[in-house]
Order: sequence, then C-alpha cells, then structure tokens
Amino acid sequence: MHNGTTITQFIIEEQRHIAGATGDFTSLLNDVVTACKVLSNMVNHGALVGVLGSAGTENVQGETQKKLDVLSNEVFLKSNEWAGHLAAMASEEMDEIYPIPAQYPRGKYLLTFDPLDGSSNIDVNVSVGTIFSILRCPGGTDEPTERDFLQAGTQQIAAGYALYGPSTMMVLTTGNGVNGFTLDQNIGEFILTHPDMKIPADTREFAINASNMRFWDEPIRRYVQECLDGEEGARGEDFNMRWIASMVAEVHRILTRGGVFMYPMDAKMRASGQDGKLRLLYEANPMSFIVEQAGGGSITGTERILDLQPETLHQRVSVILGSKNEVERILEYHQQG
Repeated sequence: MHNGTTITQFIIEEQRHIAGATGDFTSLLNDVVTACKVLSNMVNHGALVGVLGSAGTENVQGETQKKLDVLSNEVFLKSNEWAGHLAAMASEEMDEIYPIPAQYPRGKYLLTFDPLDGSSNIDVNVSVGTIFSILRCPGGTDEPTERDFLQAGTQQIAAGYALYGPSTMMVLTTGNGVNGFTLDQNIGEFILTHPDMKIPADTREFAINASNMRFWDEPIRRYVQECLDGEEGARGEDFNMRWIASMVAEVHRILTRGGVFMYPMDAKMRASGQDGKLRLLYEANPMSFIVEQAGGGSITGTERILDLQPETLHQRVSVILGSKNEVERILEYHQQG
C-alpha cells in the first residue's frame, strides 16, 4: 500500500479551501489526469502498438504530424467532452475550437492543450509531454466562440503538464504554488512526490537552440556570449548549455534544479512574418503560469508573457523563462537595446 497523497485527494483538499466550490473543477482535473494516463501508456509502448512514425498530415501551423499527435489529440477530446464541465476545447493540433457536442451537457470551463509537446522526439525515444490550461468561459456556454479563449494568461485558473520520461510525472498549479506527482504504475495513481516546487533564483545553466545564433538579436547574443565566456568573462562563472527540443522536458529540468530556457524572437522569424515560435495559448501561457508560481520569471524578451492579450487562437510568441535573476538580466539587456 502507498502512504502518499494521490492527486485526486490533493485536488479535493485544495477545493475545500474555496468558498462555494461545487466539485466541477475537481472532476475536470480528474478527466485531464485520466487522459494523461492513457497517453503515458501509449508513449511507453511506442512501436509495440504501432503508434510511432508520421501520420502523413500537417497541423494548422504547417508542421508534419506524428501518429501520436493525432491519437493523443483524440484521446484528450474524448476524455474531456462527455462529463459536462467544459463549454469548449482548443488544441494546437486543430484549426478551430471544439465546442462540446450537443449530446453532452456543457459546463463553465474552457480547456486548451498541446496533446504531445516535443513529438519530433518521439521516434528517437526522448522525453515528450502534454501541456494544458484551464480558463473560465466568459460568455454563455450555449455557443462558445474563439473569442472566449482569447484571455490573458493571468486569467488562467489552472495549468499543468505531464512528462512522459523514465517515470511519468504530472506538474500542476491552481494559483497556489506548484506541485509534482509521479505515476505509480502499480496502482495507476499519481502520488505527490514533489510538493511546493521552487525554481532557484540563480543558475549556471541555460537552454537555447544554438544553431539559430546567426539570427539572434543583440541582447540574446550578448547574454549567451557572457555565459560561454565562463570564468574568464564578465560573469566570472562557468555555465552549462542544454537543448532537448521538448518544452516540457526543458521546463521540468528548470523546475527541479534551475536554469533558463530561451526561444527568442530573431531575424529569421521576422523575415517569415512570425511573432515567435511557441504558441501563446497552448505552451507559453500555461508554462509561464507554472514557472511564476514556482518563483521564476517568464518574458517575451521585453514584456511579461502572462500580461499579453491574445489576438488569435494560434498566436505565437517568443519565450524566455526560468530562474528569476537570469530572466531579469535578459529583460534588462533588451531594455538597454
């Protein structure tokens, strides 16, 4: 028998501190948890159940979809459409929002998700994950629209991610700190293993795709060069560089030992008319909420991500997040020009 706190118990105990709570939110989170358990099983079995490789299709961003992208999106829709907690869902993998089908009751919440972040890594057995965010539906639940989803990140009532790695973990915030849960495969339950996760304010580790160096703006170039110069440079310290190409894995490393993750705006993106690489609603906002709740910082380079007013469902932004003092240094470099 386990002696730990299950994620269901944890959520229910948190709900008891909220006046007027009805249990809808708790049930919704449980449905999200169930979806992540299913995806964990699919990812862990990989080629054994024929889910690896390309699906031969593209998502709304023009990216080639893996089989697991398509399957994981379907799992999330089917796990969360029936219970009556949601008015609609939006996914990185779908062009438009997904209103709850007419045969099911509709609730007061909206769910956005990236069903399989880092899926380009799946065929080489590198960690991937799921990112999600929960919002209140501001309009009526009968006819939810895209506009209902266009809320600043500060309006999120919960955000989290599941990491499918050597062990499966769920990291969750409801605006009262960040807690991590590990899936016990023997009992099929997420158990609280990382209570009150905090990001160290200082770090000597950074993550960036260095192949884009020639396109970087000067503030990023300056920061990275100072890190690379090590003890002999302006910082007087040696830094380590990391890059996994899976945002979930990058953020999880930062949550557990500190660091800074950068996918900055650059000349290449400007030339192609992009405002950044990562999606505001499905990746940047939920991860920024988690990072800030853990004591870190998250910016585009010049402004706080959670303050941004979304304009479109699949809007992209630049992202710099992690240890607070490093993020503030990068912000200062941008302000200096």
